[in-house]
Amino acid sequence: MTPGLAEACARAVHVVTADGEVLRGGAASLFVLDGVGYRRTARVLSLPVFRAFVDLAYRIVARNRRFFGRFLFRRE
Repeated sequence: MTPGLAEACARAVHVVTADGEVLRGGAASLFVLDGVGYRRTARVLSLPVFRAFVDLAYRIVARNRRFFGRFLFRRE
């Protein structure tokens, strides 16, 4: 892995599709949502009116992983 790729992967999740397309950030998250069974949710959030919101929300969460991790991944 090149240093540039390692830095990019530290900032955002990356997905390489079967046809070789590289998706990152919000687009990669929508691809994963579709793949794990949330097809309708992914399709709705992929609409142009919601895409800017998805990308913004992804950036906010990615920049504050530790903060969100405290609340989302608590041990019971």
